[in-house]
Amino acid sequence: MLNAEQRAIIKATVPLLETGGETLTTHFYQMMLNEYPEVRPLFNQAHQASGDQPRALANGVLMYARHIDQLEQLGGLVGQIINKHVALQILPEHYPIVGRCLLRAIEEVLGKDIATAEVIDAWGAAYGQLADILINAEESLYKQKEEADGGWRGTREFRLARRVEESREIVSFYFTPVDGKPVLKAEPGQYIGLRLMIDGVEHRRNYSLSALCDGGEYRISVKRESGGTVSNYLHDHLMVGDTLQLFPPAGDFTLAASDKPLVLISGGVGITPTLAMLEAALPTGRPVHFIHCARNGQVHAFREWLDTQAAQHPQLKRFYCYAEADDAAHANAVGLLDQHLLGEWLPRERDVDVYFLGPKPFMAAVKRQLLALGVPERQTRYEFFGPAAALV
Repeated sequence: MLNAEQRAIIKATVPLLETGGETLTTHFYQMMLNEYPEVRPLFNQAHQASGDQPRALANGVLMYARHIDQLEQLGGLVGQIINKHVALQILPEHYPIVGRCLLRAIEEVLGKDIATAEVIDAWGAAYGQLADILINAEESLYKQKEEADGGWRGTREFRLARRVEESREIVSFYFTPVDGKPVLKAEPGQYIGLRLMIDGVEHRRNYSLSALCDGGEYRISVKRESGGTVSNYLHDHLMVGDTLQLFPPAGDFTLAASDKPLVLISGGVGITPTLAMLEAALPTGRPVHFIHCARNGQVHAFREWLDTQAAQHPQLKRFYCYAEADDAAHANAVGLLDQHLLGEWLPRERDVDVYFLGPKPFMAAVKRQLLALGVPERQTRYEFFGPAAALV
């Protein structure tokens, strides 16, 4: 438990974190991944190279320090972290490694004149407090998933039952359990974790479930990323009949029960979790506006399925925006989604629930546009496929 002096020290370090937090976390990751190779599978190296992961951790550490007296002010950040950890199977034995490296990074980056013994002790206590919160919450979630119908803890072996080319860039993979038993039903919007070996190296990734789970199989739909180790392996090497290990579904970006009109906005492969949300919403008769943006018709996945749903459900209105002119398929608009277009495609009344996903610049623009169009901010939700970041 932090004492008053330690809390004061943590709050006093906030200005240092505001200006040098990313330098500190970059050093932390370099140190930890070099000295503790056993934790490397838990981190996407592409996010390390881009700086997204260090930035996300720097922001998390800063938010924790700012709100050390009122941790409830962290809001949904803690829930996001817990679910990401559970999806990748972060375990209690990983926390001491992170703690040792974080304290060393603080000392080595700030220097001993600033990172005094008192500062290190305070941050050690603060990290211990946070680790206890996360470990206990994660254990509760692990236990819940283990005891639920069709649930399990740790890895479970699944077989690729079929694969479907959805567009030039996206392939859907359908997984069924090797043991033939039911699987844990997922909430629309959740993701699953994959554990696989590529050239003798372990990799773990999260992928959104792109269809409702009926208790028998899971579907993910993966975009081939340039230079992406796992996405290219899945596209080029994972064939029907192959097996791999899955972790149970997780994620708190889920469709909430509501009678308000639903708006689903996606860019590129951000469409995947919105498909499961749409499947869940249509039987309720709830009005749905589905807005999807793609580069062109060749990379637009699931269009035929969406058009079929619209023909069968008159409460569904869908709108497509292509960045590039494309004669192969019709779009409602060509160019980038802007405030004018979004205003035309939203329901006339702005008392709606909005869920949106896509590339970070896309989401930042959508967030600004929704606010300008009068949609209550508390009724908008979004999630990042990679490390969380500020949308500005």
